[in-house]
Order: sequence, then C-alpha cells, then structure tokens
Amino acid sequence: MVLLSGGLDSATVLAMARADGFDCYALSVRYGQRHSAELDAAVRVAAQLGAASHRIVDVDLRAFGGSALTDDRLEVPTTGPVPGAIPVTYVPARNTVMLSLALGYAEVLNGRDLFYGANAVDYSGYPDCRPAFVEAFETLANLATRAGVEGHRLRVHAPIIALSKSEIIRMGAKLGVDFSLTVSCYRAGNDGAACGACDACVIRRTGFADAGLPDPTRYA
Repeated sequence: MVLLSGGLDSATVLAMARADGFDCYALSVRYGQRHSAELDAAVRVAAQLGAASHRIVDVDLRAFGGSALTDDRLEVPTTGPVPGAIPVTYVPARNTVMLSLALGYAEVLNGRDLFYGANAVDYSGYPDCRPAFVEAFETLANLATRAGVEGHRLRVHAPIIALSKSEIIRMGAKLGVDFSLTVSCYRAGNDGAACGACDACVIRRTGFADAGLPDPTRYA
C-alpha cells in the first residue's frame, strides 16, 4: 500500500517499492487541500509507474482547518522554513489519518507493507515526518489490527526519510519517474502550474539544481 500524493517524493517511493518487487496499490486522499492538481497528478503517476490499483478516498479535514492547506483564511508562506518552528502548512494529524486509511485498506487486501514519503532531511518541521513517528505508527499498526494480533507483522516503510531532495530526485530519475507528471506546489493552479514562490516550490527547484538535472516543473 503506497500513499500517493502526486508529488515527487511519493512518486519516487512508488517507484522504489515497485523496484523492490512489491505489487503496489496506490492510495490518494482528497482531504480538502487547496487544489485538485496534485490528485490529478497522482492519477498520472500511478499509471506511469504501473501501480496495480489506484484509489482516491475522501476525508474532509477542511471541516477542522488549522492549516494554510485546509483554510483559505491562512496564507501559504513564501519566506522559507523557520528552524525549530512547525509551519502553518502543517495539516494536523494528516499523516496519521492517511496511514490509518492505508492500514485499513491493507488489511482488506491482506497486505503487510505500508509505504509513504516522509522525509526528515529537507524537513519542514512536520512532526509526522520523523523516524520516531514511523516507528510509533508501526507499533500501533501491529497492536490495532487482526493481522498484527494473529502474528502477520505489518511494516511501515519510509524509504526516503534520510535522503536529501536532490538524492530523492536522482533516485526517482534512475527508476524512471517522469517528474513532469508530478505536482508539489502548495498553490498550484487547476492546470497543475506551480506558483514558483511557496516553500514547496523553492525546495523542489533547489533539489533539481543540486541534482544537476533539468527542472521539468511548469511554472505559472
């Protein structure tokens, strides 16, 4: 089970899981994010990388707000991450919710492995992208499920957690990811064009430069 946002990180994770021989069932979540362009990208990426299946499920985190990605009254920052601070683009409990959905789906399919694109190097201050969170969720998964209780251990994989953005890009390129299909921008247009100014755009553009590869991103 691979959580697929439509961005370059999760696309690379899907490619890595496929390269390791997994039959990959991709899951995307329409959670009330600012735009649908990343979900459109997830559809393209799942097809390009040969996912066995791709599903999109709905969870309305916009009902709670609390993030610039789920509350239009909050501005998406363009000043870069502030060391030691959790940015306003953090969506409360998002990865916990998404991994829980992936866990339930995995149980139905008798799956044992969950993959997601947590990264702790080009880390924007998100607490649910840390190794400690990955370990804690794996413990939860094995306590809270029939599979775990019956001795069929579930594993949570975060294979890019210790890679820099440039290393992720080089890995994805090596595995055949078409990054032009992906969308990372927090403020992308409906056509997927990136704003070029938000923190996600800056990190992505810098990553391609550091990797020595052309940036295929379409900027508005």
